[in-house]
Amino acid sequence: MAAAARVDPKAFFSPEEWAPLARRSSWRGLALLAHAWAVILAAAAMAMVWPLTLPLAVMIIGARQLGLAVLMHDAAHGALHPDPTVNDWAGDRLTIGGLAAYRGYHLKHHRYAQQTEDPDLVLSAPFPITRISLRRKIIRDLTGQTHWKMRWAPLVKKLRQRGPDQSAGGIVWAFVLARRRFFLGAAATIALTAPFGYGWAWFALWWLPQATWYPMVTRLRNIAEHACVAKDEPDPLRHARTTHANFLERAFLAPYWVNYHCEHHMFMHVPCYRLPRAHRLLQAKGVVERMLTAPGYVDVLQMASSKAP
Repeated sequence: MAAAARVDPKAFFSPEEWAPLARRSSWRGLALLAHAWAVILAAAAMAMVWPLTLPLAVMIIGARQLGLAVLMHDAAHGALHPDPTVNDWAGDRLTIGGLAAYRGYHLKHHRYAQQTEDPDLVLSAPFPITRISLRRKIIRDLTGQTHWKMRWAPLVKKLRQRGPDQSAGGIVWAFVLARRRFFLGAAATIALTAPFGYGWAWFALWWLPQATWYPMVTRLRNIAEHACVAKDEPDPLRHARTTHANFLERAFLAPYWVNYHCEHHMFMHVPCYRLPRAHRLLQAKGVVERMLTAPGYVDVLQMASSKAP
């Protein structure tokens, strides 16, 4: 297996420039986690007080759920906190969870970025697709079909295919145990909010965003990062795409600097909050012109859906 070519930071930065970029803060990663949860709680409170704002709250919360995934991703690289114990605990317990399994999978993606062995290649290989196909995918995301397929359909499949020595109750119980954080969080939230007349809050303000907006922005983020990137690309400056994001895109689609994806692949242990600085330094050195970039998410989506019907 041929690993993807790597970038040596010394080829682009002096020691004085690189040291602050590589430094992991003992508080900034934790502050971003607090920010994500504070935004989620504020959006939920807004919808509980003014139910007409529910659609906006779903978009805000779904984007911050992606934000929690982005911060878990930082933890997978050991970049959330300088103490490995704190990094892994916070990266698993205070985000969407599943850090250990994700880390192995994701580091393989970095090792073989855009090469045949890249486990994420299947996500980007089909592009470009037709505009109609992209529209269908977005509709499936926003109507919960993608969430059902990824999260719940496997349980139904196991129940239908169970052998004579397998009980339906045992299969369901194993499923619940595997997703116990989801179910415990639901039970605790409903128990806390139901006495005040907000028993619906968890369903509308956590599960609904998770089943609709979160899958869609995750898909669009992935398209922006790797769609239409050449397979077996030899240039490590073009294994991933950096997409410039405006304020609304950062709020609803690309939280916590996830749009600086080319810089992340070049220097994968740099914390997410230092990627904009890395971008500015590379731009001042004339390196950005050699990197794969896009002026905005609309531009990337137009390119990714440019295949003729």
